[in-house]
Amino acid sequence: MILRQILRLSSRFHSAVSVQLRRNIGLSAIVFNKTKELDPVQKLFLDKIREYNTKSKQAGGPVDAGPEFQKEMNESLARLQRAYGEGDLTKFPEFKFE
Repeated sequence: MILRQILRLSSRFHSAVSVQLRRNIGLSAIVFNKTKELDPVQKLFLDKIREYNTKSKQAGGPVDAGPEFQKEMNESLARLQRAYGEGDLTKFPEFKFE
């Protein structure tokens, strides 16, 4: 009876370990995949993301945002400040627990 329980637990342990190993191997295969080996569409997508990241760092904010975007952003911030009080709404709040 104890032997059956041990065998049952070992089979469950084996199946759980095998599932985890399959998942980890599948994820690591994706992570270690090089850019030159990607599908052309995936490569184009990654190139565009990198290009946007570079432009965003140079611009210091949203890329290709015109005056309309800035106007809407200011209106939204003003509306939120009226609703939730004063303060800088572009920064994460600081919590103080006493």
